[in-house]
Amino acid sequence: MSQRKIRVLIVDDSLLFRETLKNKLEKDAGIEVVATAMDPYDARDKILIYEPDVMILDVQMPKMDGIEFLKRLMPQYPLPVVVMSSLDNMVFDALKYGAVEFVNKPSSTSENALDLFINELIIKVKIASIANVSGLKRIIRKSNEESKDHQRQTNRIIAVGASTGGTEALFEILHKLPADVPGIVIVQHMPPVFTKMYAQRLNSACRMIVKEAEDGDEVQDGIALIAPGGLQMRLHRQGRKMTVKLFEGDKRNGHIPSVDVLFESVAQFYGKQAIGIILTGMGQDGAKGLLNMKQNGAKTIGQDEKTCIVYGMPKVAYDIGAVDYQLPITEIHKKILALI
Repeated sequence: MSQRKIRVLIVDDSLLFRETLKNKLEKDAGIEVVATAMDPYDARDKILIYEPDVMILDVQMPKMDGIEFLKRLMPQYPLPVVVMSSLDNMVFDALKYGAVEFVNKPSSTSENALDLFINELIIKVKIASIANVSGLKRIIRKSNEESKDHQRQTNRIIAVGASTGGTEALFEILHKLPADVPGIVIVQHMPPVFTKMYAQRLNSACRMIVKEAEDGDEVQDGIALIAPGGLQMRLHRQGRKMTVKLFEGDKRNGHIPSVDVLFESVAQFYGKQAIGIILTGMGQDGAKGLLNMKQNGAKTIGQDEKTCIVYGMPKVAYDIGAVDYQLPITEIHKKILALI
């Protein structure tokens, strides 16, 4: 018996681009494009008629942009959405208002660039098709007073890994932590350039400093370092200092940066002085690394199924015994504060 195809709606203001996407996506045996729409008003009607499993949405459109459409759509009709965007911060607004994944629109019109884009889009559509958006509730962003007056910690580290849904999950944790929190190292699966924009966005909203890591950056209290897209990141001891080393390694578990690469180095250098956290995401990246951390004495936390957009990475970690505490995303910052 053949598996049911993923029903897709494409929303883009360019007729040529809509038809190109439709023709190329339907070459995949698992995808059926049930409709295309020229703008959000057209899309709204076709969502009700065709009931797609996944919507592919261009962020920049006339009449109403994709962000405004998501703001209006998601509270009424939660639907897995993959957004297409150029290199700008609008993609993070889209993720904030409910999009599950994003792809960077090709800057080149070459056949090769388009094929790479389509291949990535197909992967993201398949991830989105199993995403948990039925109970999607965006957390109201308000200042948090719980994390004041904590003593400065030394010789501790917090390591975090995330993928699909992770941008908002990371925000939910980081913006509630104090300015003098132990050094944080993060792998969020994301393409090059976007990691720097994401770090800048978090930096403006958090008490600690958040930056895209540069080779040789020191792990320090009050600083969160995000691995750059396209590079692996591990810890490296340099005299008395602990720094991060960035390198063009092979993909691990299909990813560069890989959570496992980072977590394994944290286990090596910090042992029981570390806290490991694995958040929402597809696949198994980070599970073995988290188990390694736990076996070396670290305390480990996994996001629970109910609050994950995709309960993949945390599930694998939990199933192999790598997770000490399985918690909703809204409770993880409290556990961090209790452990430090």
